[in-house]
Amino acid sequence: MSNSELEQRRQAATPRGVGVMCDFYASRAENATLWDVDGREFTDFSAGIAVLNTGHRHPRLLEAIRRQLDCFTHTAYQIVPYASYITLAEKINALVPITGPVKSTFFTTGAEAVENAVKIARAYTRRPGIITFGGAFHGRTLLTLALTGKVAPYKLGFGPFPGQVFHAQYPNALHGVSVDDAIASIQRLFQSDISPDQVAAILFEPIQGEGGFNIAPSEFIVALRKLCDQHGILLIADEVQSGFARTGKLFAMEHCAGVKADLITLAKSLGGGMPISAVAGRAEVMDAPGPGGLGGTYAGNPVAVASALAVLEVIEEENLCQRARQLGSQLMDTLEQLKIECPAMAQVRGQGSMVAVEFYSPKTGEPDAAYARKIQSQALAQGLLLLTCGVHGNVIRFLYPLTIPAAQFNAALDLLKRLLTAKH
Repeated sequence: MSNSELEQRRQAATPRGVGVMCDFYASRAENATLWDVDGREFTDFSAGIAVLNTGHRHPRLLEAIRRQLDCFTHTAYQIVPYASYITLAEKINALVPITGPVKSTFFTTGAEAVENAVKIARAYTRRPGIITFGGAFHGRTLLTLALTGKVAPYKLGFGPFPGQVFHAQYPNALHGVSVDDAIASIQRLFQSDISPDQVAAILFEPIQGEGGFNIAPSEFIVALRKLCDQHGILLIADEVQSGFARTGKLFAMEHCAGVKADLITLAKSLGGGMPISAVAGRAEVMDAPGPGGLGGTYAGNPVAVASALAVLEVIEEENLCQRARQLGSQLMDTLEQLKIECPAMAQVRGQGSMVAVEFYSPKTGEPDAAYARKIQSQALAQGLLLLTCGVHGNVIRFLYPLTIPAAQFNAALDLLKRLLTAKH
């Protein structure tokens, strides 16, 4: 069946609320390449929205999944447990930048992980309030929409949202928000909206994902930790998008040496394409909810757990943290060189291979979402999948698999050079 026929069926059968970027349909995929049903080939710089750090259909993951399929596909861990769940928890506990002892539990989606981190924080502190940040994205459920700091398109028409959630400013030098400004905005919340002794947790992304790949300065993370310690507040790091080698370290929090979160939420590339998420945290905090307070029918599905264990092996054996730094450095160098010929490029930023470029109109000095969409569209027409993001929609983010072949990566950079230096 052709792309056009499938598109007609989609529009008739599925709601418009599920936004779809591409008008073609996947037929097969391998590493960093996708083919559609009409046989066209695409280089994937979206990686399923940061899910495929190990690429499409990595042989090690396929092998692990097949082995598990030969045993069992589901028991519900809370009914009949299995050893692989425990093994994965042990491995995550040993790897996360949290002061031990550490415990972990598994869910299905990133939003579930964030919601359960909030539940755990409230159970431990016996406090209701959660502070998060403008530009944040934490999910599409009602609670995670309340936590998310971007209205369109996520919040439109879905309120009212759960209460006791408060938004502070996230530091962003390009947008005129300093670290001092951001911390001061939290202090203002303490004065005008909620007493610090009623705040259970501060939830933040070490690098904002949907918000535009904004990187939290180390001094901001240090200040958050100090503020949390001062008031008995838990610090939750949302590493759903930034985890598992994407930033050049296994977790983005590792870039801020000496600062540890109390809880970390994980998902996306943990499963390498299989649906699994996690909350890891200090053992005493994780043990706060009573038996039955955490879980889910599909939480920690054994097939997804098998894939996640293989992901950890691939990251280590193929040195993907180092590869992320190498590829990211090459990409950022290329983009920085292009700024001379592309005045719309306001800023290039990134850690490892979590890289973005933000566009402003040279004429008006305002965020230029139309230009970002134009580059995205032109790239797609020439076989390169790119994603936009940012509060203003004026950022292009680069999320290629860390396993992408060098020749394919270089060809994609050559295409970017042509697009960004062309006369528009």
